[in-house]
Amino acid sequence: MKALPHRYVVTAQGGAQGPVNLSSSQLAPLLSAAPAEFDGPGNLWSPETLLTAAVGDCFILTFRAIARASGLVWEDLTCVVEGVLDRVEGTLRFTEFTLRVRLNAPGQDREKAQRLLEKAEKTCLITNSLRSNIHLHAEVLT
Repeated sequence: MKALPHRYVVTAQGGAQGPVNLSSSQLAPLLSAAPAEFDGPGNLWSPETLLTAAVGDCFILTFRAIARASGLVWEDLTCVVEGVLDRVEGTLRFTEFTLRVRLNAPGQDREKAQRLLEKAEKTCLITNSLRSNIHLHAEVLT
């Protein structure tokens, strides 16, 4: 890992109507728009789906590093994330994220795998950066 702090720069560009173009150096651009729940088209990534995706992506990448350091051999990890957006004290914000994960780790210690999944949830930098409640529901296949 490179020395901290790390900086990430993304450019968002859009007009009065239509999608927002998201770009960052050396990455493929993404188009974004309001989700259908906010009268958007519903067929593009939105800030809401991107944040929810970041939770799942970070969880898997964090687990990957923890499992490697702990010597856990695994084949596949699926993480379905549900983000709940609600009004709290007059302000819209994500109030919780539920991660439903399924780890396929044939021949491995189920309890160890469960502990490592829980550790990944507690140390994921994206969820640690949010003030939402985080719920982990894990299934380990051995």
